[in-house]
Amino acid sequence: MFTVEELRTGDPFRYLGLHQIDTKWSYTVFAPHADKVFLGQQEIPRLEGTDIFRTFLKGQLATPVQLTFEGKSGHEYSTFDPYSFFPSLSDTDLHLIGEGTQYKIYEKLGSNILEHEGHKGTRFAVWAPSAKSISLIGSFNEWNGNRNPMRPMGSSGIWEIFLPNCQIDTLYKFEIITQNGECLTKLDPYAKFSEARPKQGSIVVDSKYNWEDHAWSAKQNNNNIDNQAMSIYEVHIGSWKKPKDGRDFLTYKELEEELIPYVKEHGFTHLQLLPVSEHPLDESWGYQVTGYYSVNSRHGNVDDFKSFVDKCHQEDVGVILDWVPAHFPKDSQALGLFDGTALYEHSDPRQGEHPHWGTYIFNYGRKEVSNFLIANALYWLKEFHIDGLRVDAVASMLYLDYGKEEGQWVPSEYGDNINRDAIEFFKHLSSVVRKETPNALLIAEESTSFPRVTKLAEQDGLGFHLKWNMGWMNDFLSYMEKEPIHRKFHHNLLTFSMYYAFSEKFILVLSHDEVVHGKNSLLEKMPGDDWQKFANLRLLYAFMYCHPGKKLLFMGAEIAQRKEWASKEELAWEHQNHRSHSQVGDMLTTLNKLYSNEAPLFEIDNSYEGFQWVDCEDADQSIIAFLRRDSAGNEIFVACNFTPVSRQSHRFGLPSSGSWVEILNTDDKQWGGSGCVNSNSIDTHDLPWQHQPYSALMVIPPLGCIILRKA
Repeated sequence: MFTVEELRTGDPFRYLGLHQIDTKWSYTVFAPHADKVFLGQQEIPRLEGTDIFRTFLKGQLATPVQLTFEGKSGHEYSTFDPYSFFPSLSDTDLHLIGEGTQYKIYEKLGSNILEHEGHKGTRFAVWAPSAKSISLIGSFNEWNGNRNPMRPMGSSGIWEIFLPNCQIDTLYKFEIITQNGECLTKLDPYAKFSEARPKQGSIVVDSKYNWEDHAWSAKQNNNNIDNQAMSIYEVHIGSWKKPKDGRDFLTYKELEEELIPYVKEHGFTHLQLLPVSEHPLDESWGYQVTGYYSVNSRHGNVDDFKSFVDKCHQEDVGVILDWVPAHFPKDSQALGLFDGTALYEHSDPRQGEHPHWGTYIFNYGRKEVSNFLIANALYWLKEFHIDGLRVDAVASMLYLDYGKEEGQWVPSEYGDNINRDAIEFFKHLSSVVRKETPNALLIAEESTSFPRVTKLAEQDGLGFHLKWNMGWMNDFLSYMEKEPIHRKFHHNLLTFSMYYAFSEKFILVLSHDEVVHGKNSLLEKMPGDDWQKFANLRLLYAFMYCHPGKKLLFMGAEIAQRKEWASKEELAWEHQNHRSHSQVGDMLTTLNKLYSNEAPLFEIDNSYEGFQWVDCEDADQSIIAFLRRDSAGNEIFVACNFTPVSRQSHRFGLPSSGSWVEILNTDDKQWGGSGCVNSNSIDTHDLPWQHQPYSALMVIPPLGCIILRKA
């Protein structure tokens, strides 16, 4: 006989199910919930004073074994005994998990519906090498940890159990007994769906979604993203728009119907969503993840989100997700101290904690942790057809002292502050993503000048396809926030970005981080009266779209929102009823479509072959001019005036003779400007100017940008 404590320490299969004792066979069941247990028609005797039922057999039974349980109320039910099944994970599975190369580990660990030994059910498996015991608890066993203790799989650190007849929507967690006897209740790290906050229980799902985005998939070639237009609308779906019936959030289905047409109408090529992984705190915006494999339940279920992505693709809109491998929260039910030890994080808080974020840092040097994250990236890219991942807070991963004071961090073995485990993680991640999902993008939010972020791993780079250009963003916003009369003293903030514009493959970003926490909205950052604010904003957008690099704007930019973003409130949609705001939206839509249709603005984005200064030295008048070129030699001329003084006959150098025509002017009256435009074609003069063979006189509007092409 055994005790409950013995059952919960070690391998429960050692005590339960079919066993040979000397020359006899016995069958043992632990059923604290049952009054009687039957094996076929035969009642299994209860051992006196226990919840253990045991019978001796004349011979060996065929497994799996079906049992019938009768409760104290007389209720009966039959099921196959979980303790009569052999392990459902193979030695190959355990080997690949151990070496950190099981890139579909989400099909092995967590909860997965499958057929095992001829019976359909759910395999539950979890990695917790330091646990004393683990039990599966849930609605199916009254959350009683004694009912379904799990089997340890040798020295792998994996615990497993197969529950026959356990189907979708089953609610569960893991109850872990640590080596010091503490009892922890943990969410499944690989759960594919979860209860809505605040409960967060893990839920069994079995998605069989039928994708219809074949046309989109067939034409994707993101390995050639350098030569493609890419304008991204960044969205926090919880606050983009609120339901009119008082609910907190729109559903994925409602977002299909409203957000997708909106993005397409405004001419954006991609939609970027702040994290959609499960998180308990609304105010974290999704960056405090407790369910890395679990779709945000606030808006619907797994298939609902797949349908949303599918519909985006059917409307020719790409989908990028924010992904957060830099840190995870200390919530007691999540990854932190998962088996009573530092499992996913470092044990030394100087390596394993972000003091200013109050979160844990992943231990990237541990193979199982690296596997967890890399497989998670592939999970979103493969299972949800996501087109790219924007990797959050890359700098915090690369630098051991990021956000830390002296004494709060440990130098590397070389005595510096570089986290080489994180570097190897990124190289591994990018190599696997490029092989497994060759059309998917990896985008780095990296706020320093760390070298070779967008170089291939084989070139000693990190392997990202694109990097956020934080330097351009900081300099340009700083410049635009200054009163025009002072801008001439800060002309370098406008031009400096071209010194490093092609050192990486960049995205120009005006993201959510720039319009929150007291930083003001983009419109309210602009100096001057209302007319000047709107003129400056239109100028800001035009310069951004003509500057080399892909584009990203956070929601609200297109309506010139006045107040900064608040995650609990929807955008100020009432602005659309005001002409000055709607005109900004109209101009941005035109600008988006112009950008996508004019190859010189995007085709050569990472080389000086696609860019040439015409005038970058006119600080006194705060005027700049430059050319953009495509591979066929077609050219676009751009001139910007960052003062409120119009220039009626300003001469600029031009690269070729003939007539040039204005294709966009931010001061056009239709956008709310003063109407200072070049209404007729501009004819060149045989007068070399500004290192160009020809020149022309043209109107430069106040706080405006003009874009010209050959007629």
